[in-house]
Amino acid sequence: MVYAIVRAGGRQEKVSVGDFVTLNRVAGEVGGTIELPALLLVDGDKLTTKAADLAKVKVTAEILEDLRGKKIVIQKYKNKTGYKKRQGHRQELTRVKITGIK
Repeated sequence: MVYAIVRAGGRQEKVSVGDFVTLNRVAGEVGGTIELPALLLVDGDKLTTKAADLAKVKVTAEILEDLRGKKIVIQKYKNKTGYKKRQGHRQELTRVKITGIK
């Protein structure tokens, strides 16, 4: 089994060919391809962690869609002062399909 740990949107994701992954928003057009930097590569019993070897590894992904995450509500409240604040947030996301690990 071949899989890689890649850096994507400030997080690390474990991916293999054919996986669908949701990342923080990535610049690019729908249908386009992006390349994700590999931090670790596992190919059966062979483990690659050296930076020089990982520079040669290419993890490619196809952008499927841009979407927005679930809404979260941020509420701040201070007792006895009349202070309350309510704010919402929806994270900008991109869904990608991993097409190759070379």
